[in-house]
Amino acid sequence: MKEFYDAMAMKRALTRITYEIVESNKGTQNLVLVGIKTRGVYLARRIADQLQKMENVQVPVGELDVTNYRDDRRPTVSNEDLKLGANINDQRVVLVDDVFFTGRTTRAALDAIMDQGRPQRVQVAVLVDRGHRELPIRPDFVGKNIPTSMQERVKVNVSEIDGQDSVVLIKQNEMAQA
Repeated sequence: MKEFYDAMAMKRALTRITYEIVESNKGTQNLVLVGIKTRGVYLARRIADQLQKMENVQVPVGELDVTNYRDDRRPTVSNEDLKLGANINDQRVVLVDDVFFTGRTTRAALDAIMDQGRPQRVQVAVLVDRGHRELPIRPDFVGKNIPTSMQERVKVNVSEIDGQDSVVLIKQNEMAQA
């Protein structure tokens, strides 16, 4: 197991992503953050907190469970369970997730977003991009690119549910032990 980010490095990466979001969108007007469950929600809230401190504005934060939209998993929630919690019509939506891998979660999130309304623009922010695209989708804002093999996994820990903030790379033989 190799640690790439400790709590301070993770905070710096999220701060950098926050500045990039503001710069790319020329401010925060009509901006909505949508965290992809589970860890993306906590990261989106942290970005919103940073925006509050930097720009003195409260940006809405929605939560998105894309389980029902995945093409590689069985649906476990109904469409009625999809509650975004934010109006996205004519808004600039930033989807926030912890790790970008094949692009399938982002594709599912895009489908779910479009079922909820019609945003003006959709961008993707991730803490870690590990490569291995299966779809022609890439994040707009990246905390760190970590090239991985298919026998490795990137684990993002957030203090809200894991008790600490960190990003670690776990090899397949370590996964069996964990």
